[in-house]
Amino acid sequence: MKIEQLERMKYGAGFIAALDQSGGSTPKALRDYGIEASEYHTEDEMYDLIQKMRSRIIVSKAFSSNHILGAILFEKTMERKIDNLYTADYLWEKKGIVPFLKIDNGLDEQKDGVQLMKPIPKLDELLSRAAAKNIFGTKMRSVIHEANRTGIHGIVEQQFELGQKICDAGFVPILEPEVDIHSSNKQEAEEMLVAEIISHLKNWMIQ
Repeated sequence: MKIEQLERMKYGAGFIAALDQSGGSTPKALRDYGIEASEYHTEDEMYDLIQKMRSRIIVSKAFSSNHILGAILFEKTMERKIDNLYTADYLWEKKGIVPFLKIDNGLDEQKDGVQLMKPIPKLDELLSRAAAKNIFGTKMRSVIHEANRTGIHGIVEQQFELGQKICDAGFVPILEPEVDIHSSNKQEAEEMLVAEIISHLKNWMIQ
């Protein structure tokens, strides 16, 4: 299955849909969807409601492989089902859309003009569960606010270090060191980021 999915990602056309609201962002997503916090009382109820919302999106005829290559899922979405299939299996078997998993635990406090990812202490266990649920790849986000060489080097270093672990576990990682759109020196930060990425890619290829 993964070879076919890899070919789809290499040669297919389309975008990757983000369906990965985590515990912190789910209440806002539900509120925007028309469900207030007073309508659920536990975390499980909240995740059940967001799963219904995501399911409605995924089963829609508009959500198709004609335009969508992959979809990023939250851990709780990966563990839930759509029409008796786990979400990743439904995406691939019914829609031809490649399933990815958000693995980061959010962002650390800003330092050196960037926000690194918080530690992911249970990464191996999460990847093991992802393999059992037929996840193809992963996604992890960190943020650059300023053109700071020290911070940008650190953020790319962290992304590539985790990316290597993810590759070793048999997944394809999406590395996402994002430059804040409101950065006052966005172009300079992007130039530094590109240089760091190229440097790390060269070292990775040598290995």
